[in-house]
Amino acid sequence: MTLPPDPRPFGIYVHWPFCRSKCPYCDFNSHVREKIAADAWEAGLIADLKRQKARFEAAGLGTRAVSSIFFGGGTPSLMAPRTVAAVIETIAHLWPLTTDCEITLEANPTSAEAENFAGYAAAGVNRLSIGVQALEKDALGFLGRTHDPGEARRAIGLAAKHFPRFSFDLIYARPNQSVAAWEAELRQALDLAVGHLSLYQLTIEPGTAFYGAHARGDFALPDDALAGDLYEATQALLTGAGLPAYEISNHARPGQESRHNLLYWRYGDYLGTGPGAHGRLTLDDGSPLGLKRATRAHKAPETWLAALERGEDGLTETESVALSDRLIELTMMGLRLTEGIPVARFGREIGQPPESALDPTGLSRMIDGGFLTLTDTRLAATLAGRQRLNALLTQILPEDAA
Repeated sequence: MTLPPDPRPFGIYVHWPFCRSKCPYCDFNSHVREKIAADAWEAGLIADLKRQKARFEAAGLGTRAVSSIFFGGGTPSLMAPRTVAAVIETIAHLWPLTTDCEITLEANPTSAEAENFAGYAAAGVNRLSIGVQALEKDALGFLGRTHDPGEARRAIGLAAKHFPRFSFDLIYARPNQSVAAWEAELRQALDLAVGHLSLYQLTIEPGTAFYGAHARGDFALPDDALAGDLYEATQALLTGAGLPAYEISNHARPGQESRHNLLYWRYGDYLGTGPGAHGRLTLDDGSPLGLKRATRAHKAPETWLAALERGEDGLTETESVALSDRLIELTMMGLRLTEGIPVARFGREIGQPPESALDPTGLSRMIDGGFLTLTDTRLAATLAGRQRLNALLTQILPEDAA
């Protein structure tokens, strides 16, 4: 008996952990290897998808339709197009795909990798996300990028030729960056962009090359006041150009938002495959809220692949997400969005409205201070609240959940 697709779609994240070089600001699970056994990695990803389908099928995952696939990294544009095609074909064999399934691949704009854009489109990718990071030569050098501004522009042109939807990233709040210089760079970006831009403030993360360099005083970041001015200038310029922020760091024309990333921020379900990949799946256990399962794969690439080659899981752990953690994740992710969090989502995920689930004193303080709004249907952070989200969250999350 063939069952119809479950009306609750979910996404699949595919992690490719390899890069040509490690960027000094990057704290992602990315690794540089002299040689990569492409056939073995293709087989490993396919095997892991099949094992996870079997593991969760009895709990209701088997008939759910896939609404988005995201190839992230690392640098997925180092994958051969045939590997990307094989992974997409496997997913489509294991699960139904929604008719508008979004399939995104992250790419670097170097000439060698851009040559594969046509192959990725033929493989089924319909959205590209390009890691440009800067349009100024000196800034690219500081950020450790191996492309130049000309390559970035050519890659964006190729993306427009081969993909119906594409985006690219820029990093701001760099050392010695003024508001005027950033606005000029943003205007260049808007001349190249079509429907989507991701604009990230530079942060210093432990374990990165920048962490040690910053601690030694090799460079300084803009102070809080200038960083705030840069953020506000970003919002004003992009909103005026018709690409308002729909999330703290992401801007899009209406209808051009990243559907896969919206799935994360709306606390939807997704399966993760590849080294270090995470997943969140709400499984049917007969309870009103369902059983939320968190999965995590082996982080080290060779450990993950060896486990699959032995016929074992690539997952290192799978555990239930406690109700208090569901509240934290729902609130942290949802308040990043301009749209905020529907009250109905609180009911579906934790069985309580926000005014009962969150700290009432802190909630009232943040509303009175102009950092949050709460209506009968929605809780949302204002522009000021999103700019100070970490501090806001400490005020509204209950002490036993924070």
